[in-house]
Amino acid sequence: MHRHVKFFSNTTQDFSRRKFIAATLAGAGIFASHAPVATAQGGAGVCPATQVVTLGRTGIKASRLAQGTGWNGSGRSSAHTRLGEKAFNELIRHGLERGISFMDCADLYGSHPYLRNALHGVPREKYIVLSKIWPRSEYWNLASGGAVKEVDRFRRELNIDVLDICLIHCMTNANWPVEYERIRDELSELKAKGAVRAVGVSCHDFGALKVACTHPWTDVVLARINNVGKEAAMDASVEEVVPLLKQARAEGKVVIGMKIFGAGKLTSPEQKDASLKFVWSNGLVDAVTIGMLSPQEIDDTIERMNKVFTA
Repeated sequence: MHRHVKFFSNTTQDFSRRKFIAATLAGAGIFASHAPVATAQGGAGVCPATQVVTLGRTGIKASRLAQGTGWNGSGRSSAHTRLGEKAFNELIRHGLERGISFMDCADLYGSHPYLRNALHGVPREKYIVLSKIWPRSEYWNLASGGAVKEVDRFRRELNIDVLDICLIHCMTNANWPVEYERIRDELSELKAKGAVRAVGVSCHDFGALKVACTHPWTDVVLARINNVGKEAAMDASVEEVVPLLKQARAEGKVVIGMKIFGAGKLTSPEQKDASLKFVWSNGLVDAVTIGMLSPQEIDDTIERMNKVFTA
């Protein structure tokens, strides 16, 4: 599906974005009055970045920061799995020690068995797992057309009885509810049986995102969000995406932010801080997933998030 996009000059576009960001940050009071930092599970001294919060209306409690496992992921491989099992285990264990209890994986990344091994011996109630079904047949994947076979396999690969969140991966058009109706129906059945706690989609298209943010089936929306826009891997401009995410959250849906650092395009400390500040101070997400690749990156991200919450 092709969308008609209206283009503006760079000067006009940059000026509009600056005005929009300035206005929304001012309206949010930079956490002075509307900050989403309430309901700490641990009281005084809790690390804001890894504070356990309730995700929307799902009842699922997870850390605000999730450990992504799919940087440059494709064909059941990712930069995370390519670290090797030893380094992957050290990464996950370091995150757990720092309070990251939210694990983001997918069939596409091939990270299920790595995560299973890294979490061996950790009590199940100490972590939350999100995974994603790749709905299309590829050289590496023969899609069943539904979700039952996939979720059963995921649970075996992860050695868990219940998958906390299951998403249909990488929606690229607004017709996904019809195109993947069988997957939706089977995920709903699995949710009713208790094999899955919450369902939804990850979006890589603005039309898909618009539908996801309003469709009654979606509990969880995994959305690309930062303070820059399409130039940093978002589905549309900041001005277009922000109202959708706010609407979704107002309706009780869970919004998990991804591409906070623009899929590697926002690399400087100033760019990272600005994006984190924008996303959190405007109440756009319940949690964020970031594909940190080393203990040092975990520590740095936690420190940057904490600065935002305590500013």
